[in-house]
Amino acid sequence: MLARRTGMARRCGMRRLALILTLCALPALAQPAAGHRAAVDKLLDALKTAPNSAAAGILALQIQQLWLNESTPAVTLLMTRGLRELRANSNSDAIESFGDAITLDPTLAEGYLQRAIARYQAGDIDGAISDIEATLKQDPRHFTAFATLSQIAEGRKDWKGAYAAWRQFMQFDPKAEGGAERLKELKRKAFGEET
Repeated sequence: MLARRTGMARRCGMRRLALILTLCALPALAQPAAGHRAAVDKLLDALKTAPNSAAAGILALQIQQLWLNESTPAVTLLMTRGLRELRANSNSDAIESFGDAITLDPTLAEGYLQRAIARYQAGDIDGAISDIEATLKQDPRHFTAFATLSQIAEGRKDWKGAYAAWRQFMQFDPKAEGGAERLKELKRKAFGEET
């Protein structure tokens, strides 16, 4: 039984290696042009001034979609596979897929963030925090990284850390649905009742 599992794991590893080599052989498209960055900048500016939470939600989704698709088709394919594995709670497979995407494009902030989420769900808190730091190093405006960091801190009962990260998130998405209420609640837990 163990020998069969080992053989299956080896075949899966070989398939993954073959997929990566195939993806590397595909003609790489140029990294996102200035137009892509300009589109993200424009949407981030619009997000800060969104009239309500519904408009903010739509803008946030558009930004996240641009972040997911900002690399080559091969990397986008790996990211899509990782997201599918993450939704299926196959955290170790998702970590591998996002890791493969990062190997092909080490500047992809979204790759680090999604791997952070998979690591957190797998119980690797330190790995998740390290990946969030890498996300913010690649793109300090990656507001969903701050939201994820806030959730991780809250899970650890680090109320001051959760509040600080959520405050950063709110600077980019001030109209996030339930965002102001969450900020108040985290502030209360971090610093006590206001008198």
